[in-house]
Amino acid sequence: MPLGTDGTPQHGAAQELHVTTRMVHSYAMGQAWGAPDCAAIIDAGMRALWHWHRDADQGGYVWAVHGPQPQDSRKLAYGHVFVLLAASSAQEVGHEDAPRLFGDIAAVLERHFWDDAAGRLREEFARDWQPISRYRGMNANMHGVEAFLAAYEATGQDIWLDRAGRILDFFTGQMAGAHGQRIPEHYTESWQVDPDFRGDPVFRPPGTTPGHSLEFARLLLQHWDLTGRTDPTALPRARALTQTALSDAWLPEGGLAYTLTPGRMVDQAVRLWWPVAEGLGALAMLQKLDPTPQDAAWYARLHDFARAHFIDTRHGGWHPELGADGLPAANIFSGKPDIYHALQADLLALVPGVSRVFAGLRALAARGLDGQ
Repeated sequence: MPLGTDGTPQHGAAQELHVTTRMVHSYAMGQAWGAPDCAAIIDAGMRALWHWHRDADQGGYVWAVHGPQPQDSRKLAYGHVFVLLAASSAQEVGHEDAPRLFGDIAAVLERHFWDDAAGRLREEFARDWQPISRYRGMNANMHGVEAFLAAYEATGQDIWLDRAGRILDFFTGQMAGAHGQRIPEHYTESWQVDPDFRGDPVFRPPGTTPGHSLEFARLLLQHWDLTGRTDPTALPRARALTQTALSDAWLPEGGLAYTLTPGRMVDQAVRLWWPVAEGLGALAMLQKLDPTPQDAAWYARLHDFARAHFIDTRHGGWHPELGADGLPAANIFSGKPDIYHALQADLLALVPGVSRVFAGLRALAARGLDGQ
């Protein structure tokens, strides 16, 4: 369930699918790393996914629940790809229910969300699988890449790697190349850029989102690594995405702006935790592959800013949002976010490689560099 600012559970609040799934993924990483007491949380998350979020009558997974009761019955690509991520991560640590969950979500994605002609994901449906809109979005597809790479690592099935590559080609190749290494967020049903779209400020902010370019840069490098590093353009493209996002979004007072206008001006200057965490992840990958003084300087800048402003040294975790005064705020988010972004920022820097993170975490644990 959601947590308050001090880390205490917020009873009565709805549980959203992306939180349930990302906690399974995060604690599976912790278990692989040797951190104690992860198994019970993975178990609880897997039960919630199967018995609460899963629609046993019509298939798929509802967006929000309160206990076993649906609170928001929409079926969103964004949430469903995180179910695949959770199933893949649970499979990496040998959870007994992982194959069942993996098989179910793989079938749902194939039947309803994957558009093979486009090579991308359809966006959203009602509970009865009637389309809600003609909207198409980058965010769900980006996390689809993440989930597909995890599915490939967990199963060895090439279809997941191939589909991740098709999504990456469109967004980090075609779209970034046509827009100055910035990736538009919002599209029509025919995958034309929709520059006037203004949606949910959390999941569908207008304009472009530099933090997503940073995530895409990391995912591009992970895919490149898994495919044998055969594409000579992947590393330069990942670096261009990273450098453009950081230079566009870094604010004079420190921190990364949340969104830019299509004209590349700062739109929402609000400073959230996750773009900083994703910047650390992308830079950690670049420093492993092709280190430069500029990468090291940016990494130190983001790390120092996170320590000074986002990391809660009293209660643990990261504050999700800063106000104009640099202190924690609650204009978009309240309480503590799930640990997914912050934990990955830490662990991706520790593992020796850029892909197969679970293998890297197990290797660290075997060397005694674990989460104990």
